[in-house]
Amino acid sequence: MRGDNGNRPSRGKVSFDSNRLDALLADAGIDVLVVTSKHNVQYLMGGYQFFFFEARDAIGISRYLPVVVYQRGKPENTAYIGWRMEAIEKDLGAHVPVLKTISDYSADAMQGAVAHVKAIGARPRRIGAEMSFLPADAEKTLRGGFDGVEIVDAWFPLERLRVRKTADEIAKLREASERVVASMLATFKACEPGMSKREIVDRLRREEVNRSLTFEYCLIAAGANLNRAPSDQRLVAGDILSLDSGGHFDGYIGDLCRMGILGEPDSELEDYLNAVDEIQQAARKPIAAGARGAEIYAAAEELLKTSPHRGYVEFLAHGMGLVAHEGPRLTNAAPIPYDSYDAERPLESGMIVSIETTMLHPRRGFIKLEDTIVVTGNGYEALGDGGRGWNAIGAA
Repeated sequence: MRGDNGNRPSRGKVSFDSNRLDALLADAGIDVLVVTSKHNVQYLMGGYQFFFFEARDAIGISRYLPVVVYQRGKPENTAYIGWRMEAIEKDLGAHVPVLKTISDYSADAMQGAVAHVKAIGARPRRIGAEMSFLPADAEKTLRGGFDGVEIVDAWFPLERLRVRKTADEIAKLREASERVVASMLATFKACEPGMSKREIVDRLRREEVNRSLTFEYCLIAAGANLNRAPSDQRLVAGDILSLDSGGHFDGYIGDLCRMGILGEPDSELEDYLNAVDEIQQAARKPIAAGARGAEIYAAAEELLKTSPHRGYVEFLAHGMGLVAHEGPRLTNAAPIPYDSYDAERPLESGMIVSIETTMLHPRRGFIKLEDTIVVTGNGYEALGDGGRGWNAIGAA
C-alpha cells in the first residue's frame, strides 16, 4: 500500500509470509530482524511508502530512516518505526500490529527500535540488520542498546523472502514492463532528425511519468556511437537508436531495451537484430519451475559459441523485482558481482528473470534486446513483450 493510493489494509497483522521468514531467520540463526532499507520496509509493510520521502532521504542534519522490527516466531510483535509526520497516515492503516511515529532522525528511529525490542521482552542473541542500509549513527545506537548481542547482515534471508513473487507483485511488474515499452514506442514516434540524445531521454521521462511510472534512468545509444550517456549528440538519417530504460510502478521495476531506426533497416541490420533475438529466444526455452538456473546461460552460450558475432556480443540474465539484480542469482560473472547461488538450484514459480543480449558492433552501433520473464509451473510468461523488432522513428 502506498500512503496516497486509498488502500486501507487492516491493522494488527503482517502482510508477508511470516512462516517462510521464520524458517529463513532460523537458518541464519537470527532472533530479531531490524530492517532499514526502503525496498524491504515496503515489502514487509505490504507496499507502504511514506510519500514525503519518496524522492530523497535527507532532512535537516540527518536523514529519514524507516525501521521494521520483527521477532522470529512472533509476528504479532512486529513494529514499524516511522517519522513523526507519518502520524498523518495512521488512519490509512498499516500491515503491522504496532505503528510508532516517533523519530526525527536516523539515530532516533533506531532508538525506537531498540526500545520496542526491550518492551516486548525479546532477549536476542543475534540481531539481523541490513548493513548496506544502516547509517553509522543508527548502527552505533543499535549496538549500544544491547550487551553481548551479535549483529549480523540479514540481506540474504530478506532477499530469499522476496525471490518468489506473489500474483500482486507480478501484476505490478507486468504494468511496469508494459508501460515502459509503451513509453519507448511513443518516444520513437516523437523523435525526428536533429533531436539530441538528451532531448530524447527527456521525452521518454515525460512518457513514463504520464503513464504513472517513476522514471529512474535511460541508457541511450545512437548511430555507430557506443556511448550510452544522454548527451548533445543529434540524430541523423539512418541512425539506429537504443533505449534501455528503467521505470518503476509502486516500487516494482520495468527494465527493458528496444531498438528504433531513423529510416528503414537494411538487410545487415535485420540480420544483427535477428541474431540478438535468437539468443534471447534460446535463453527463454529452458525457463520453467524445476529447471536449473544455469540452463538459461547454457542455452544462450551454445549459440554464442558458434555465432560469427561472438567477439562483440554479450549475454546476461539476472533476477529483478523491487531491486535490480536481486535473486535469483544465476552467474558469478555478472558486471555487478555476486555469487551464483541459484545456478545449480531449481527455478521456482514466481521468480523473475531479466535476460539481455547486447551486440556492440564496431561499425553499426549498439544493438540490444532486454526482456522480463516470469517463471511459471509449465514454462514462462514474458512481460511487456511488444516492440521487439526495428521500430520506425518519427510519425511516418
